[in-house]
Order: sequence, then C-alpha cells, then structure tokens
Amino acid sequence: MKLTLLAVAALVGIFGMTWLVEGNDFFLYKVFAPKREAVRREVYENTKSYTQGMRQELMNMQMSYIQADAEHKVALAYIIKRRAAEINPEDLTPELRSFIHSL
Repeated sequence: MKLTLLAVAALVGIFGMTWLVEGNDFFLYKVFAPKREAVRREVYENTKSYTQGMRQELMNMQMSYIQADAEHKVALAYIIKRRAAEINPEDLTPELRSFIHSL
C-alpha cells in the first residue's frame, strides 16, 4: 500500500514539475516574444532592401496617381499617404517627398 501511494505521489510530483517548467516557459515566451518581434520588425524596416522597395512602390503609386482621373486620385492619395507614413521621410527622394507633402 505504501509503495503504491509513493508511486502515485512520485507520478503526481513528476507531472507537477513538468507542468511548472512548461508553464514557466509559456509565461516567459508570452512576456519576451512580443519584444523580440518588435526589435526584429524595427531592424527589418531599417534594411536597405525594405527602404528601396518602399521607395519603388511609392514611385509606382505616384505614376498611377498622375495617370488617374479625379475620382481615383482621392483614393490613391489616401493609400499613398498611409504607405508613406510607414517609412522615414529621409529615405525618400526629394521629389517623392514633395509629391507626398502635396497630397
């Protein structure tokens, strides 16, 4: 009887320790994962490829804006301003900056 009780207590103890370790790992991940991803995102947004891609996309949008009729220009201006807010203005060409400012 004592041996069975001891075996059950040992199993409960092992499961309890496993839960404690796994739970602790989950809570640590919950706390630190968002901070880690925020740093990764910031590093990504400061890469040369990201800024060049955004600049190219905004230049393409500028061409679309110039060729669009009056009804579509309102919608395109809104989209362009939203996209331009995601990039540092210093990473844009002076012409593109003045175009976005004029919107």
